[in-house]
Amino acid sequence: MKPDGRIRGRILRPLALLALALLLVAFGARAGEFVTVASTTSTQNAGLFDHLLPLFEAETGIEVRVVAVGTGQALRLARNGDADLVLVHDRPSEEAFVAEGYGSARFDLMYNDFVLVGPAADPAGIDGTGDAAAALARIAAAKAPFVSRGDDSGTHRRERALWAAAGVDPSGASGTWYREAGQGMGATLNAASMMEAYTLTDRGTWLKMRGRLDLRLLEEGGDGLRNQYGVTLVSPERHSHVKAALARRFAEWLLSPAGQAAIDAFTIDGERLFIPNADWTRAAPSG
Repeated sequence: MKPDGRIRGRILRPLALLALALLLVAFGARAGEFVTVASTTSTQNAGLFDHLLPLFEAETGIEVRVVAVGTGQALRLARNGDADLVLVHDRPSEEAFVAEGYGSARFDLMYNDFVLVGPAADPAGIDGTGDAAAALARIAAAKAPFVSRGDDSGTHRRERALWAAAGVDPSGASGTWYREAGQGMGATLNAASMMEAYTLTDRGTWLKMRGRLDLRLLEEGGDGLRNQYGVTLVSPERHSHVKAALARRFAEWLLSPAGQAAIDAFTIDGERLFIPNADWTRAAPSG
């Protein structure tokens, strides 16, 4: 005797609901895969992540969530276990992060450079100086307005190193010709433009924003202005909850020929913002 339609419905409906529930669970698990990257405002402001992340996410289905702060704050977030991966630009701090056991590995990823920009009138006469430290010394001697990020970022740390190379401690002039913004690169550039002041910026953010600023590039080139970025994995031995496997997958993609090609292809007005320089033989999967 065959069950009538009502009986079949009572049998099949729970099975259909169970199948739907299992499908939703499976989809939810897949959709819930994400990795948190603590990175810099310079990479965010330049638009690099807007270019890279859709490529990686389309290939892997893994979402990447970026927390864009200064390098110092990014490393503090990772030390607290609030990030799975760090992408910043202050090699000594990154290497110390690994040496202290907070990171499991660090790799060179890409580089660009820092540049000094300022008002078109160039009251300190730094255009053509050919040396960033000498240019800062002229700014200090002229007491020309200078806006510092003042946020312990990689850019701020490089600025302090350049002031030291110039034999100048600008902290005593804080609030006069030397202004500390305590903000990211974009906000600092906007402040310098409004104040007709000089500032140090990464080239990527400068290229992205220059059309909106009343500033011009005055000093570039030289080893002292090279801006190396690295990618560092947060150690699961220090923070067992970090998503080590997902973080490594994203890092390996960035360091792979595909990721490096994507970085190389990122341009504004035909100019590359970052030059990839990962050593894939060293960064290849360890198994």
